[in-house]
Amino acid sequence: MMKKCSFCKQPLADEPAFEVCKKCGHAIWGEKMFNAIKENMEKAKQVGDLYQGSVTEDQHFRKAI
Repeated sequence: MMKKCSFCKQPLADEPAFEVCKKCGHAIWGEKMFNAIKENMEKAKQVGDLYQGSVTEDQHFRKAI
């Protein structure tokens, strides 16, 4: 299922860490802040930190137990 921007509902081409398109992100936070937020969210996604509070099982979590 293709994700959509939370604000304008346009489809997002890639699998983003959070659902805000570039146009809306720049309009809301400005270019520098949007890029910083996006970069930090992508790093968190890579290391598995976005799964906190998830009710699904995560392989990363099972290894820690």
